[in-house]
Amino acid sequence: MPASKILMITGDFTEDYETMVPFQTLLACGYTVDAVCPGKKAGETVATAIHDFEGDQTYSEKRGHNFALNATFDSVRAEDYDALIIPGGRAPEYLRLNAEVIKSVRHFFDAGKPVAAICHGAQLLAAAGVLKGRTCSAYPACRPEVELAGGIYADISITDAVSDGNLVTAPAWPAHPSWLRQFMTVLDASSIPETNAA
Repeated sequence: MPASKILMITGDFTEDYETMVPFQTLLACGYTVDAVCPGKKAGETVATAIHDFEGDQTYSEKRGHNFALNATFDSVRAEDYDALIIPGGRAPEYLRLNAEVIKSVRHFFDAGKPVAAICHGAQLLAAAGVLKGRTCSAYPACRPEVELAGGIYADISITDAVSDGNLVTAPAWPAHPSWLRQFMTVLDASSIPETNAA
């Protein structure tokens, strides 16, 4: 049985695939996903950026789509959600400056709820101070931030993901099959009611 509600925190120049693909996939699998951005309301959009790997020393960036938000950041409460998903791209860089975003991220860790972050999403986790002693993958350029925050950087293939308890992370969108599969496994395990042994 899918967890009832997932909160997606995103923002302008979020990575296109890392926002659109998980949002649509999780909806298709029966989850409810509310996508929010500080300072914006349901029905407004965030600009996305397409990051690609074309043989240069770092990713290339192109303008993507306009992604429509379906909930209002100021109206949601982290306590009302079963899980959190943080796309990568450039959005985490500025979202980590927002105290309410940081508070929301910390709630999911304090409550032991499932959290999925991909690529530069680790910047938000590092700023929230939730990586100490945790294994975390991210885009390789974010490795210093993971390690400076006390995390253990998972140096894995770009098509792989890693789970550490309730935290599921991956380096970039080529990892979607593994990342989303692992996240849904954690989500489904967290929604199984505890039973008392007879």
